Amino acid sequence: MRYTANMRSFLAGIVLLGVVALAASLHATVIVPAEFREVVSGSDLIAYGRVVDVRPQWADQRRRIDSVVTAEVLSWFKGGSDSTVSFIVPGGEIGRYRQVMIGAPSFAAGEEVFLFLKTQGSAMPYVFGLNQGVFRVRSDDTGTRKVTTPALLAVSDQPETVRRGAVSRRPMAVDDFTTELRAVMASGRGAAR
Repeated sequence: MRYTANMRSFLAGIVLLGVVALAASLHATVIVPAEFREVVSGSDLIAYGRVVDVRPQWADQRRRIDSVVTAEVLSWFKGGSDSTVSFIVPGGEIGRYRQVMIGAPSFAAGEEVFLFLKTQGSAMPYVFGLNQGVFRVRSDDTGTRKVTTPALLAVSDQPETVRRGAVSRRPMAVDDFTTELRAVMASGRGAAR
């Protein structure tokens, strides 16, 4: 079948209209890596705790799913004094519906984490920089509890390549991490803005 110039123009117009309609409904998440001192200074609440509950819920008139995470606080470093803290993260699963947001952390009951949270008025706190505000605690082969830094945590103000197994991301003992956190807070670089 041979297409005439008019048919080709018509088909090109239809394809272009489809692309424009599709582009109007696309959304993107851009995560700019923050340095540790920025995470500390930008957080209103900093706590070390154990996740005790993850409860998904509908949000925005059932257009998305958010999860309310509750953690038992083992230590407060900034803000807060309650024995638990609840905060919201995008994504979750309700029945047959599952929503995932790239860059958003997910949690499971029993996990130990250092949480860097932001607040906004009377709304529920949320994690600083999506996954940048969650430092997970795991036990190594010797039983030593170590803190793992998020993959997108900047080391300096200069552009850098994220490498798997980078030395800057090596797990550090919980006590060493706590010492570094307190040092950043004491230097004034971790003070609330």
